[in-house]
Amino acid sequence: MIKGIALLLLFQLLGESFIFMSGLPIPGPVVGLVLLFVAMQLCKIFDWGIFAEAETAADGFLGNLGLLFVPAGVGVVAMWSQIQGQATAILAIVVISAILTLAVTVWTFILVQRFMGRR
Repeated sequence: MIKGIALLLLFQLLGESFIFMSGLPIPGPVVGLVLLFVAMQLCKIFDWGIFAEAETAADGFLGNLGLLFVPAGVGVVAMWSQIQGQATAILAIVVISAILTLAVTVWTFILVQRFMGRR
């Protein structure tokens, strides 16, 4: 599991380093995830099994994903007096962004399904 966590952190470091050197306005962890995805696909093509431990580590993180929302919830409760004036706007933004996310996800699924169906 330690090797898997180290591998995940290595790709995050690679993404952060790339962004630092290039100056692109993209979050480093996003670039790290793209690099990890490319590396995993290459390992799948060439039948290298070096990402099995990363999968175990990722499963461990996903199992505890709910804990990552606790600090954000505590922050909202702690700052409620300051947030209260904009609660309606914040709620509207959350609802609209959730609807847009769902729509883009469905659209992406349909496009991928069409692309995979042509093969």
